[in-house]
Amino acid sequence: MSQLKKMYFSQLKDPFPGELHLTLGDQELIFKKRYWSISGEEKGLRYGENPDQPAALYELHQGKLELGRAKIRTRTTGLISSLTSDNIIQSGKHPGKINLTDVDNGINILQYLHAKPAAIILKHNNPCGAAWSEQDILQSVSKAFYCDRIAAFGGTIVVNSPLTKASAEFIHSSYFEVVAAPEFEDGVIEILKKRKNLRILQLPGLAELEQLKSTPWLDQKSLVDGGLILQFSYQNKIQSLDDWLPAEGHQEEESIWARQPNAQEADDLFFAWAVEAGVSSNSVIFAKNGATVAIGTGEQDRVGCVDLTIHKAYTKYADMLAFNETQLSIYQLKFKSKSDKSLAQKYDEIQKRTNEIRSGLPGSVLVSDGFFPFRDGVDLAIEQGVTAIAQPGGSVNDFEVIKAVNEAKPQVAMVFTGQRSFKH
Repeated sequence: MSQLKKMYFSQLKDPFPGELHLTLGDQELIFKKRYWSISGEEKGLRYGENPDQPAALYELHQGKLELGRAKIRTRTTGLISSLTSDNIIQSGKHPGKINLTDVDNGINILQYLHAKPAAIILKHNNPCGAAWSEQDILQSVSKAFYCDRIAAFGGTIVVNSPLTKASAEFIHSSYFEVVAAPEFEDGVIEILKKRKNLRILQLPGLAELEQLKSTPWLDQKSLVDGGLILQFSYQNKIQSLDDWLPAEGHQEEESIWARQPNAQEADDLFFAWAVEAGVSSNSVIFAKNGATVAIGTGEQDRVGCVDLTIHKAYTKYADMLAFNETQLSIYQLKFKSKSDKSLAQKYDEIQKRTNEIRSGLPGSVLVSDGFFPFRDGVDLAIEQGVTAIAQPGGSVNDFEVIKAVNEAKPQVAMVFTGQRSFKH
């Protein structure tokens, strides 16, 4: 077993060249492989997605790119590919591919959430929880954590504001693998370093993400036959609360429109749609008061995704109660309740409380990365107390979907985004 554990601490030597040249027509981009000085040694990426996969990180060193009339995002300092030895405040088991791509997806989401202190907790390149707050970064971190405390274990935290001592103490109380922030207030590093394997990254560019949101990057996908697919990256069209499109449906000679969201609903929809940019499709997100309530990822059908995300919301809410009141996860409490009557009573009580308030879903909003092909997914969400929904629109059944929100009592709001937000 000790030999198996060693592979997670190993450093693979990669066979990749020091420079990589990408030629697109008459334009050339030159990339250089990144190394860092760690513990007196020059090291690149520890390994790729798994410990037996060599990997290398490259930074764009030279060249600009324009395709059609679009300028493509190229050299941007202060983020992942320009990470220096000084930016790696503590290397832990120094970063591998997954650590950096999780941080990168956090940046992908945060570029649209620059208006308030925001925090994203990620695992396997999907957000476990996300939140923003007018108050401070501690509020954002704690709200993001309690969205899904179980999934956050061993996750990556990315914030867009200086990390405070109070937020560092909160982070130190649980196990995380990576923390990335634009700055660290005095005393924060000392608190975080108490966990020796924690990777602590200072990325100054996290404080300047607003500059990125209007420029796409070149998104590349390698195929199993050695081929490539190139595309412009996804760009969120909802840049302000004025960008929502009215939800309207037409059937023969009849037209209907949905209620517009109120100010709080619109703000939560805006927040959730920004988070949606970093979630694997098919997906939906329930959000409330500037935080995710539950995130459904990578499902094959829309109504099934809504159904599973509701189940997830109930489970995660019950877990929060169980952990706060017994220091056991909801799964541990359920197992121990089989042989302990007092714990069985506690388990039943927590489940009852969770069901009574429907895990906090009443008053929440829902966003969907693709349109609703039928009204069933919307009906499920309304049944749980959702008050507003945002979705791309464009289904042949938009009329029936809007009928669903209009028939709800009280009436549920709906807006269209006019764009899909799939991520594969």
